[in-house]
Amino acid sequence: MSDIQEATDQLLDVNLHDNQRSVPVTEESGTKDESEHLHITIGATVPTGFEQTAADEIREKLGSSCKISKDRGKIYFDISVESLAQVHCLRSVDNLFVVVEEFKDFQFKKTKEDALKDFEDLAGKLPWSDPLKVWEINTCFKKKKTKCKKMNLNSNKEKIVNGQGDKLDERVDRRFIDNALDSRILDYYENPAIKEEVSTLVGDDLESSKDETDEHSKEETEPQVLKFRVTCNRAGEKHCFTSNEAARDFGGAVQNHFKWKADMTNFDVEVLLNIHDNEMVVGIALTEESLHRRNITHFGPTTLRSTLAYGMLRLCAPQSTDIIVDPMCGTGAIPIEGATEWSNCYHIAGDNSPLAVKRAANNISSLLTKSQVKEGKPSWGLPIDAVQWDSCNLPLRTGSVDIIVTDMPFGKRMGSKKRNWNLYPACLREMSRVCRPGTGRAVLLTQDKKCFAKALSGMGHVWRKMHTVWVNVGGLHAAVYLLKRTPQAFVHCSEQDGQRGTPW
Repeated sequence: MSDIQEATDQLLDVNLHDNQRSVPVTEESGTKDESEHLHITIGATVPTGFEQTAADEIREKLGSSCKISKDRGKIYFDISVESLAQVHCLRSVDNLFVVVEEFKDFQFKKTKEDALKDFEDLAGKLPWSDPLKVWEINTCFKKKKTKCKKMNLNSNKEKIVNGQGDKLDERVDRRFIDNALDSRILDYYENPAIKEEVSTLVGDDLESSKDETDEHSKEETEPQVLKFRVTCNRAGEKHCFTSNEAARDFGGAVQNHFKWKADMTNFDVEVLLNIHDNEMVVGIALTEESLHRRNITHFGPTTLRSTLAYGMLRLCAPQSTDIIVDPMCGTGAIPIEGATEWSNCYHIAGDNSPLAVKRAANNISSLLTKSQVKEGKPSWGLPIDAVQWDSCNLPLRTGSVDIIVTDMPFGKRMGSKKRNWNLYPACLREMSRVCRPGTGRAVLLTQDKKCFAKALSGMGHVWRKMHTVWVNVGGLHAAVYLLKRTPQAFVHCSEQDGQRGTPW
């Protein structure tokens, strides 16, 4: 059974009455049958520059059309709640939220007092009922999914104890559990919006730690009041208020409306207030952490987001049986994402650093163990290999590779700008050698655009630039280049000098 089908079945099995938290609904009609037929608008944050790629994936997998927001890195699409589990399986989105209401041209008042008064009045006028039903379904689904994972882990450990697993499975399973419990996650590649302020409502009255302890002891005997926070994301220069002020006043009104308790860290509901110039969207978060944290357990200094890796791979349109190579793989984010989504292709991860290759191999092993634990049986493996090599002298036959996808050194944390002037031309030349003439493609990410443009200008006979996607990578303005291999055959330097070439 596929991940999407399994997730969908789990979602439809959720019983809304299992959750005894006090979620306000208009009437007792919030049953499972009616909730399944809800039609909602979902908002998603995606890597900047790959909004259209995400829209294409949603259209392909969900059959829904998307609206790309003026605020870069956000898209919106309509679905039925039955498709909610499939939304969580999308590969191109970072965070998800259900839209409470969208204001395409909200008229903010010119004075701060009047503008903040509008936020206070807005909370009681919004249609909260259906979005809160969706939030409750989503919460129950996540709890059930977590419970199933724990059951699979326990079942797998019992098999090992009873002698049904070998020593290798025990070592791998223990390593996987250790990795799953490791909370130290390097989040280097963020997606910050330009001129955007982010603020979180803490609440006017914070309870002491003693009061929190008392509440935990009463959870089993008394109905629990929901805890919440408001997060305001604001972009634009014509606002007379700050993000903190908007979150504070709007959050206070939400608290008065629902009688919820404000809590910045241990919250149940996160209300989002996204403001971009005169466009405003109120939503409820459906993800606690970004969905890009799915493949990597061993991080390096420049680990690429899985969502960005997916966007780069999709840009080159892999076909069945394609050979896809990442000559500078680092921790293996790109080939691992490719092997997961395009399992009918063969992926090769390579790097000149033995430490990077080891990290990539460990990430592949962790992913295999995760699949094994989930299915409760040995995995058939992934179509991927990790190799140590020199990216300027690849041990591959000439014209044997269909696609090359890689994150080239920016010259910041890895390498240097000076070294890139020699590295980029040498890499492009070697890539042109191994790539199939006429049909080969390359998708290359770099922030050193000047150096890349200079290197590419000398390779016009073997590479043709087809498309450029401008992306924001950890606050750096970078570019993803889609190149196509020209039909011209590769000519070795020795052949140009009238000598016999290498036997590749």
